[in-house]
Amino acid sequence: MKIGIGIPNQIRNVGAEVIPEWARRAEDAGFASLGSVGRVAYPGVMDTVALAAAAGATSRIGLISNVLLGPVWPPLLLAKEAQSIDGVSGGRLTLGIGLGGRPDDFVVEGLGPRGTGRRLDRDIETYKSVWRGETPAGCDNPLVPEGSREVPLLFGGMVEASYNRVARSGRGYIGASLPAHMVAGAFDGVRTAWKEAGRDGSPYLVAIAYYAVADIEGGRANVYDYYSTAGADTAGFISSAVSGGADVIKKTVREFEAIGADELVLNPTSDDIDEIQRVAEVVL
Repeated sequence: MKIGIGIPNQIRNVGAEVIPEWARRAEDAGFASLGSVGRVAYPGVMDTVALAAAAGATSRIGLISNVLLGPVWPPLLLAKEAQSIDGVSGGRLTLGIGLGGRPDDFVVEGLGPRGTGRRLDRDIETYKSVWRGETPAGCDNPLVPEGSREVPLLFGGMVEASYNRVARSGRGYIGASLPAHMVAGAFDGVRTAWKEAGRDGSPYLVAIAYYAVADIEGGRANVYDYYSTAGADTAGFISSAVSGGADVIKKTVREFEAIGADELVLNPTSDDIDEIQRVAEVVL
């Protein structure tokens, strides 16, 4: 199982200038990937900007949006944005997409929080058309350079429609920020949908787990804050599941490996840049 690390782009009032150096240190430490967190209505850094900054600061490490909220974007703009990040990174982006569950993230007029599943299914076809170099209706030119590749897609969501979306259109799946035993059923659902669709090989299965090494309670407080709009019960549960300290982090890694995750992205709970080396010493 590969081990990635998140970018702290959605820590409240993050010191945004830390992101390029965070990316460089993560690559030097030997992590497989850098993951971004996607949300609009929160005082952090937009995930596409964080990934672009990471792309420019590194040369080898993979880049994953886990997850970007696809339906909050006009699809032509997102397709170009994603290909641009993939291009400047030299083909290192994997675009992880979710529907979004907070109404305040839908800030573009006409792109509201209803019907997001159907909209995303249409948008996926638009993304792929753009990446093939086709000229959209109303445009005089293609939106991306000739020879651009189709950006690999991962999808989140813990319902059958999400699993089927992976089987139809994706390279794989991203689990929610939940303990391994709660993600295992989703992984099985994706595997079943993939097989029933007649896809060759296996879906790429990515897991996410929040971690804290130096300041466990502070990290949990930051995670609670991020999820607080979902209600106290949800925020309390997710924050309580933060893997705090070396022994718990090692246990979390073993648990996700046991359910067949291909990659685990350890999401930071603060923008303390020394957390990179602290967790690297535990898991790498």
